[in-house]
Amino acid sequence: MTAHPRPAAGRSPDLADRLDGLLFFPVTAYAPGGAVDLDAFRAHVRGGLDAGAGAVFACCGTGEFHALTPDEYAACVAAAVEETAGRVPVLAGTGYGTALAGHFARLAHTAGADGLLAMPPYLVQADQSGLLRHYAALAAATPLPVIVYQRDNAVFTPDTVAALARTPGIIGLKDGLGDLDLLQRIISAVRTDAPGRPFRYFNGLPTAELTGPAYRGLGVHLYSSAVFAFAPEIALAFHRALGDGDEPTVTRLLDGFYRPLVELRNEGRGYAVSLVKAGVGLRGGSAVGGVRPPLCDPRPEHVERLAHLLDRGLALAAAAPGRGA
Repeated sequence: MTAHPRPAAGRSPDLADRLDGLLFFPVTAYAPGGAVDLDAFRAHVRGGLDAGAGAVFACCGTGEFHALTPDEYAACVAAAVEETAGRVPVLAGTGYGTALAGHFARLAHTAGADGLLAMPPYLVQADQSGLLRHYAALAAATPLPVIVYQRDNAVFTPDTVAALARTPGIIGLKDGLGDLDLLQRIISAVRTDAPGRPFRYFNGLPTAELTGPAYRGLGVHLYSSAVFAFAPEIALAFHRALGDGDEPTVTRLLDGFYRPLVELRNEGRGYAVSLVKAGVGLRGGSAVGGVRPPLCDPRPEHVERLAHLLDRGLALAAAAPGRGA
């Protein structure tokens, strides 16, 4: 693997400011034999960049971080860095226990990533002090800025997030929990107890557009868009309408595409990933293959429903004002 560390020493202090627009979480492509297909992955990343991605989050949840070996992970992150060529930030996923999370973080740094998305620790149920120790140790293990992912067994009190915000190297929180009362209290605590810190928040629910209006009410405008991976036209039309305050277009896309998509996604375990890969295949882009075990590919009838939803969503996006912007 070619090493691509950034030329400037230390952390990237401007990463928090550079995160803007739609956050693209590419899937990891597999060849028919099951091996990682770097050519198809590169093509998928290029497609997202050409469509207008604001950042690339490689080898995260949608990219099946859990299913990748360290060598595969390092190769995919390096490929994403090479394809972006500095146009937008590249962040890489990391996770498992503290030691392995640090190992993956160092691999991402060597590959040239700009930052990390730290997923919950593997298996254990930790208290708040243990979670704080874990993420502080991860931030100390790498020069890369870290965004912490709140979900599953990593749910934080407001005081813990304020402590994370004061920790050198931790620059943000991705919320995959969806408890808006808790998130409002977290934002207030960070604002009060860590004033002046460049701490960013983004909506990380599986289909974040559905709750986009609610998160904007808390001042959280950034979100990860799984739909962007297979239907950037729809994702961009919604993002533009949400930012412009175009409520009729937001409503049409929510009612006609996003709500039915979420209902379909909820019909199968792991569909937050496998349905996205099926969508990439339906669009006729790079051949990204199916998912690795323990995930399963969607049932044929669900793929057929996804195809109909795509047709409807693309028609709605094409009718949205400013679609050529």
